[in-house]
Amino acid sequence: MQIWMNIVLAIQLITAIAMIGLVLIQHGKGADMGASFGSGASGSLFGATGSANFLSRSTAACATVFFVCTLALAYLSSNTASRAPDAGGSIFERAIPTAPAVEGSVPAAPSASEAASSAAPAASGAVIPKP
Repeated sequence: MQIWMNIVLAIQLITAIAMIGLVLIQHGKGADMGASFGSGASGSLFGATGSANFLSRSTAACATVFFVCTLALAYLSSNTASRAPDAGGSIFERAIPTAPAVEGSVPAAPSASEAASSAAPAASGAVIPKP
């Protein structure tokens, strides 16, 4: 299963780089706006841009492959996480367990003076620091 994740990840990276390159070399819609006020191309300001050219179709194809790879990676990662024997469904289930108590040891009970001093501030509302 790990080999498929690596292949899909490589395809996703290649399509992402190709899509960035294709977007950067395309001619923007707003590039003709300044020329339309002075030179006779006024129809391109708010008019139809015409049919899609090769660059825009290639960008759309790269975007489609990128999103399909993203969905495949999400599926593969969730599928492998559920198959792992020590991995739980969420991060909370995989938290570090606390140390078990040693047999024969009993937690120390507070002394009478500590119990009285901790109860007194709660009753009076005053904060008394412990020594």
